[in-house]
Amino acid sequence: MTADQPAVQPRAALPRTGRVRAVTLLIAVALLLVSMLLGLLAGAAGISPKGILLALLDRMPFVDVDSGLAPVEQGLLFQLRLPRVLLAAIVGGLLAVAGAGYQGVFRNPLADPYLLGAAAGAGLTVTLVIVFSGGDTGAVTVPVAAFAGAVGGVFLAYAVGNTAGRGGGTATLVLAGVAVTSFLTAIQTFVQQLRVEELQRIYSWILGDVGGGWEQVWLIAPYATVSTIALLLHGRLLDVLSVGDDEATGLGLRAGRVRLVVLLAASLATASAVAVSGLIAFVGIVVPHVVRRLAGWSYRVVLPLSFLGGAAFLVLADLVARTALAPAELPIGVVTAFVGAPFFVAVLRLTRRVGT
Repeated sequence: MTADQPAVQPRAALPRTGRVRAVTLLIAVALLLVSMLLGLLAGAAGISPKGILLALLDRMPFVDVDSGLAPVEQGLLFQLRLPRVLLAAIVGGLLAVAGAGYQGVFRNPLADPYLLGAAAGAGLTVTLVIVFSGGDTGAVTVPVAAFAGAVGGVFLAYAVGNTAGRGGGTATLVLAGVAVTSFLTAIQTFVQQLRVEELQRIYSWILGDVGGGWEQVWLIAPYATVSTIALLLHGRLLDVLSVGDDEATGLGLRAGRVRLVVLLAASLATASAVAVSGLIAFVGIVVPHVVRRLAGWSYRVVLPLSFLGGAAFLVLADLVARTALAPAELPIGVVTAFVGAPFFVAVLRLTRRVGT
């Protein structure tokens, strides 16, 4: 393999590749829009699809149409269902694109957004807030605590990995993440035992929820924008990094710098998602793996498709959570676990079979 082979494609292949990529993205966008429409339709009160579409069009600039919806239906659509669907889409997209970023950095399809202690850090800080706040946590306190804990967990894992020396590479960082996760989870369990009466609130957050409303949507929006753009801009660099650090360095790529930036962006995406939704597992494994199976291994394609696919996946998962046991509601983390756990086992068996 020559030095310039991984970095460029033959010119003759570029137009067709571009068309295929555009068509694939359009299909993913269409899937997301359909899933969001289904999410808006789901609920105890039936609202007509035509009324929903007209009401959404009526909110667009320079458009004035009569949706035919009653004021109560308008309030239900725009104050409950729409922010819930949008929040599920943003959280699902962030978890999936973060998973793809981690997998690109570690060159391992089993890498997960919670790999480096983000979930454990968020779980610990939220548990501390719930236990020691006297029950008055406020609407923003828990998300801020979760965000700080997730970022802190990642930085702690990164610091521990660096103290082990530079020779360990990504494997050392993964092991550091496992160690930090175990340590923080142990502290969380100890704190929970101090206030057993708060266990229901703690586990309600841990199992995930995307019903936070517009306040949570606006809270996550800036972090989602920054982290997603940063990851998408590194798609080509992750393609080069996939050939190995030595080869990437030979191509002029600063592998360590790229890895650090992608880790920071993926961790920011994970932390912001965890902050507003709790711990929703397996999205970052399931979606990128399916995308690679369908669209190839180039991260210029995997990253945007993972975001769109993750958004659609979590909207549909929330739809199942709201309707499976209606009028009761399942935690969304239970739904993703039902899908993700068997999928993870299948991926694990496949990777062992091919020796990766």
